Amino acid sequence: QAQLAESGGGLVQAGGSLRLSCAASGRSFRSYGMGWFRQGPGKEREFVAAISWNIGTTYYADSVKGRFTISRNNAKNTLYLQMNSLKPEDTAVYYCAADYLGVGALAPVEYDYWGQGTQVTVSS
Repeated sequence: QAQLAESGGGLVQAGGSLRLSCAASGRSFRSYGMGWFRQGPGKEREFVAAISWNIGTTYYADSVKGRFTISRNNAKNTLYLQMNSLKPEDTAVYYCAADYLGVGALAPVEYDYWGQGTQVTVSS
């Protein structure tokens, strides 16, 4: 069983950057495909980025491609999301999620474990 805890959210001006972290408990972090999702006010949870468990293949939503970078450090059991050139429409609660032996799923239903989320607010 995995437990996930996000950190790094906050308030930033448009054009700024933030780096989110997701710390995972347990010894099998490297066996999980990992994803970032977000949920804005009045919106459904949407896919942001994912990274596979095996060779680290990455996937991005079109809305963040070229601005966000997902990465993982298996030695530290930590997932990251570097967010650059932030826009007000990026404002949301950001969640990390774990998918056992996942290769980069886009659908929330594919993920087994979720963190509590961290708020990102981008002011114009």
